[in-house]
Amino acid sequence: MSKLKLLTDIEESYTELRYKTSWPTKTQLIKSAVIVLVASIIIAAIIFVMDQVVDTIMHFIYSLGQ
Repeated sequence: MSKLKLLTDIEESYTELRYKTSWPTKTQLIKSAVIVLVASIIIAAIIFVMDQVVDTIMHFIYSLGQ
């Protein structure tokens, strides 16, 4: 009786993960994490500024109608 396809797939996945995957070093991982953190902060700041500008414009437009 042959193995179930699921078990074969799990074995192949494990083999690939264990022997064919190259993992980053600790230094590479830290550098990548810092880059992602800095990029996230920059994007958050840009969105915050855009939100404040739109908020100011909308307050100005609504104040004209009073």
